[in-house]
Amino acid sequence: MLHCIDLFAGAGGLSEGFERQGFKFVAHIEMDYAASLTLKTRQAYFYLKRNKKLDLYKKYIKGQISREEFYLNIPEKVFRKVINREISDDSISEIFNIIDQNRKGKQIDVIVGGPPCQAYSLMGRARDPKKMKEDKRNYLYKQYIRFLVKYKPKIFVFENVVGLLSSKGGKIFNDMKKEFEKAGYKIDYKLLDASDFGVPQKRKRIIIIGWNENVDFIYPEFKKDDKYRSFNIRTLFEDLPAIKSGEDYSDFLYSNNPNTFLKKTKIRKKWDVLTQHVSRYNNERDLNIYKKCVEVWNTEHRKLKYNELPQNLITHKNINSFLDRFNVVPYDGISHTVVAHICKDGHYYIHPDIKQNRSISIREAARIQTFPDDYYFENSRTTAFKQIGNAVPPLMAEKIAKVIKQKIDK
Repeated sequence: MLHCIDLFAGAGGLSEGFERQGFKFVAHIEMDYAASLTLKTRQAYFYLKRNKKLDLYKKYIKGQISREEFYLNIPEKVFRKVINREISDDSISEIFNIIDQNRKGKQIDVIVGGPPCQAYSLMGRARDPKKMKEDKRNYLYKQYIRFLVKYKPKIFVFENVVGLLSSKGGKIFNDMKKEFEKAGYKIDYKLLDASDFGVPQKRKRIIIIGWNENVDFIYPEFKKDDKYRSFNIRTLFEDLPAIKSGEDYSDFLYSNNPNTFLKKTKIRKKWDVLTQHVSRYNNERDLNIYKKCVEVWNTEHRKLKYNELPQNLITHKNINSFLDRFNVVPYDGISHTVVAHICKDGHYYIHPDIKQNRSISIREAARIQTFPDDYYFENSRTTAFKQIGNAVPPLMAEKIAKVIKQKIDK
């Protein structure tokens, strides 16, 4: 059994993939309250699954019992793994103490996680370069290194946005490499696209893998997964009932049986009930814009620029920049990158079915990220979208975990 720690855990996409490959997590550390609740609910799911009591989980996700009542049925030790703290100089000793109680003397083999990516994001730097330059999150990797120094895992996996490489002219990344080496780790990195792992989404990320200098390891080659190439967004959404803008589908029933893609990627299982298939409300002007965008996509296969809209639909004075404010998720291909901004509005994630005329639902966004349908996101629609946009796709994480496990086992 390989024991792990999940740093900056978010909703748990990275650890979900590693769990599937048999890694055992002793701690998930996450500062965001809503995301920590999602992690707790997922730990409750795993506990109930092991004990063949998933009927209780179904009751909860269908809203038949409250979260408080649901959690009362789960042993406290299950939730002890989830540490809702910001990793900082003030909290790190307390976090170490909780982890040490959880691991009970067991060696930590792997540490996974990546600090919040907003400080390194190219889009964030373009919007407010001064604020991004001064962002203290630039240096959270130093806290990550403190975990490496204390627990000395064989391997660590560090995920982040591509902008990490160019942040502060590359200085942050170069400093990071030196500090990893000083802590006793050799590192290598690659820019990997989630779509090459079978995820129905273009999502480029930097994956740094570090290994203890006493471990014989070479950064693995991840082969492109071509077996999912014939599947697309239509395949991904085809069993989901049609809903309108602002509608919360509460019948918990699918419109079709799961197709091959949904089964192979573990997105949908036989016993699943459909939850969180809810779309945000949009005003009439937005819906008219959405309809125009889908029409142009369907007929010309291109994005509709903001300055091409009819005058009565244009409300922004600036019609010379940010012209791609609206974007359709294409039925006949894979999605563009799902990011946390989806929690603010759905303009960049318009559903391709013109009859439904809406932005994508929580469940559709989760599926684009390859979260299984039994994954429940707490605490509200807004926080659910934010967690999904920030996550590592579980399918990608699982395939990285599989290769790392093979390397360690050798």
